[in-house]
Amino acid sequence: QVQLVESGGGSVQSGESLTLSCVASNIDFSSACMTWFRQGPGKEREGVATIDRSGRDLYADSVKGRFTISRDKNTLYLQMITLKPEDTAMYYCAAIRLCIYYNTRRLLDTSLYTDWGQGTQVTVSS
Repeated sequence: QVQLVESGGGSVQSGESLTLSCVASNIDFSSACMTWFRQGPGKEREGVATIDRSGRDLYADSVKGRFTISRDKNTLYLQMITLKPEDTAMYYCAAIRLCIYYNTRRLLDTSLYTDWGQGTQVTVSS
């Protein structure tokens, strides 16, 4: 069974930074597409950053220039700078095994994913 375990969330002030990690196990990580999603209070879950198996990344417009997704060995990262109160959410990583998608915003669609972590909370106060 695939396991995705997120960490690194916390409470910060507006303008500060955080880096989230997601450790993957029981998965061929190199062949997976990996994406960070978030779900704020009363909001739908949305894709914020994705990276395909070739390393190409795509971002939601709301985080472009502030968030950076990366992957190394069996860990997915999300570096977040200049955080805003509207970034407050539970952040989840998700995987598509044996991924056939490349460099497409379709990877930000929750419906493509069956493997999810339990989430890590990010709270940004003004």
